[in-house]
Amino acid sequence: MSPATGDRLPRHRVVVLALDGVYPFELGIPSRVFGSVAEHYEVLTCSVDGRPVRTNSDFSVTAEHGPEALRTADTVILPPFDMSLLSRELPSGVAEALASVPAGARIVSICTGAFVLAAAGLLDGRPATTHWALAPVFRDWFPQVALDPDVLFVDDGDVLTSAGAASGVDACLHLVRKDHGTAVANFVARVCVVPPWRDGGQAQYIEQPVPETTANDTSATRQWALEHLHEPLALSTLADHARMSLRTFARRFDEEVGMSPGRWLIQQRVARARHLLESTDLAVDDIAGQVGFATGTSLRQHLHAAIGVSPLAYRRTFRGGAAALP
Repeated sequence: MSPATGDRLPRHRVVVLALDGVYPFELGIPSRVFGSVAEHYEVLTCSVDGRPVRTNSDFSVTAEHGPEALRTADTVILPPFDMSLLSRELPSGVAEALASVPAGARIVSICTGAFVLAAAGLLDGRPATTHWALAPVFRDWFPQVALDPDVLFVDDGDVLTSAGAASGVDACLHLVRKDHGTAVANFVARVCVVPPWRDGGQAQYIEQPVPETTANDTSATRQWALEHLHEPLALSTLADHARMSLRTFARRFDEEVGMSPGRWLIQQRVARARHLLESTDLAVDDIAGQVGFATGTSLRQHLHAAIGVSPLAYRRTFRGGAAALP
């Protein structure tokens, strides 16, 4: 439930910078995601000069704000724009606009928006991603950026880059989760009718030969594994459940999910542990047992590898998130 108006904390301001050739779908993602919890976020859309912006479709859009909105931003988001407009140089007016962003603000790009951040020097020496199809061009133009085209998004603290289209939803949901916890992010995902977390990376969307059709896939085994996370789940156990050989199961799992069974299991166990840390008072060792980690130490290691914090620090940060559900 939202706090009383008199007690309401200032909302986090998200400013979306629309450039010429913007993709309308991605332009609307921040408003749709962050706007679903409007008690936490305020979303403004601006252009570099306050004028209407042409999209990559057969219409233009008029933003309500000019570049002055960027000076008030807590988070700035750059949606993608038409690939024909890509350049090593910044589009007109963008350098001045980005220079007005407050020093402590987060900056987020979706798809080709990463080219703007790279051209501005904001990705130098940093890990980043963009659409897999544009990776060769990006690497050629910006070799100083540590590009990873195999992931859906990269969170490098104050700068976050994401791949194409729907990964913009993933990135925005990630920020909601980071700011207010899993419970609020899951609520937003339900409102938007999207998965709260997508496994795998861009590799699963790259065009590749369709695997030979058989009567079996690994979906039933994945569901079974989620119901038995507390048990030791060896690869042989999963392959036996799917009635496949080890080699066939591992290959088909990677084709369908985009990662190995072992990596997928760790992600699911960490996700379940995060939920329990937020929603229960269970001790870390008890949570570790419930999600299938052998010890609390193992849980601590995997949680730190995934999100960079300890279980107790995570609980202190996000335990209040569930109470913020609208």
